[in-house]
Amino acid sequence: MDHRAATALLELYHDLDAEIAAANPRCAVSGRCCRFGEYGHTLFLSELEAEALLEPGLPAGAVSPDLCPFQIQGLCTARDRRPLGCRVYFCDPAYAERQVEISERFIGRLKRLHDTLARPWNYRPLHHFLVAAPAAVNAEGGKVARDFA
Repeated sequence: MDHRAATALLELYHDLDAEIAAANPRCAVSGRCCRFGEYGHTLFLSELEAEALLEPGLPAGAVSPDLCPFQIQGLCTARDRRPLGCRVYFCDPAYAERQVEISERFIGRLKRLHDTLARPWNYRPLHHFLVAAPAAVNAEGGKVARDFA
């Protein structure tokens, strides 16, 4: 990812994180947010977010529509580069309405960022980006080459 895109995406995430912190949703640290199949939800992200998330590579055995491959031993191993959908999602029922409002506003901002950078939107489930990544991972679990076109 080029410097301009990375900087703009990090700025968007910074603003989003500040807004979520101000809303003060409760996190039960249940890990439900990462177990998609078990709890019936889907993580959507844009191509730019996928590029940032997957840039360091994929953990071995990462392709599943039911689980986030970055949740390892109950912890998020992609915390700093996690996409908007991960950042905004909380199981707190008192936050549900605010979550929708924040999510919609920042998805709009993310879409405008893609337009500004002349980058494809390709907003789709994480699983689709994982499937698009070649299966080859080096022995140390290192970087995987990808083509999201």
